[in-house]
Amino acid sequence: MQTTTLVDGLCFGEGPRWHDGRLWFSDMHGQTVYALSQKGDLEPIVKVANRPSGLGWLPDGRLLIVSMLDRKLLSLDNGQLSEYADLSAHASFTCNDMVVDAAGRSYVGNFGFDMEAGASKSPAELVLIQPDRSVSIAADELSFPNGTIITPDGKTLIVAETMDSRLTAFDISDDGTLNNRRLWAKLEGAIPDGMCLDQQSAIWVASPNSHEVLRVLEGGEVTDRITIENQAYACMLGGEARKRLYIMTCVSSSPEKCVKYKTGRVEFVDVDVPGAGLP
Repeated sequence: MQTTTLVDGLCFGEGPRWHDGRLWFSDMHGQTVYALSQKGDLEPIVKVANRPSGLGWLPDGRLLIVSMLDRKLLSLDNGQLSEYADLSAHASFTCNDMVVDAAGRSYVGNFGFDMEAGASKSPAELVLIQPDRSVSIAADELSFPNGTIITPDGKTLIVAETMDSRLTAFDISDDGTLNNRRLWAKLEGAIPDGMCLDQQSAIWVASPNSHEVLRVLEGGEVTDRITIENQAYACMLGGEARKRLYIMTCVSSSPEKCVKYKTGRVEFVDVDVPGAGLP
């Protein structure tokens, strides 16, 4: 399948979400959250000085935004940005992607180590923020927890462990805590990043190192591969029937190169199976 470019000239697109008929995403190194129409009309929503990443909505409609460098969760209410939760005591290093469930609980990953400085890999946590804004560690000893999804029944959370090339599943308890950790899929030759679920319980996952987006079944079988010219960092099923797979791509994730060359794109391809679950 050949992708089509909907918008280009971004610094680095991340955290795509389909919400209210538009694709919302963070231009991480451009420090801006955008909403994008199906026709390609791009609306800047808010500036986030410490790099925006994961996005999600509370039941009352407020937008939550991961602020990466200061390890905070921000809320946007009537155009006003404010601190929702401070994760710095629970997240080992720079925060990244997030999923918000139907009850308003947020699960936020982090790098675990200074990747940009070339530090050695260290384990990281998935941090849980409850609706009352209390913060705790939902799971630890994860290898760069990144893209995260919740199944339509709200009972299973699956997270991409980027640095160990695997997808890991947990059961979600009634109070939002996680248990029954297990391997969902091992991905040979791929580095799983942002991802989304479809109605056949398959996961589309972006893999920057292999320049592709994979459709993966539980157990690891790959049913489809979409090759990308540049690196693919995240994907989301959207559009009117949720059959349009939006893909965030860029030549590099280097902050300096992203800001200088602005090679970030939103590309898309239409697929057969609609999206499901969260985000």
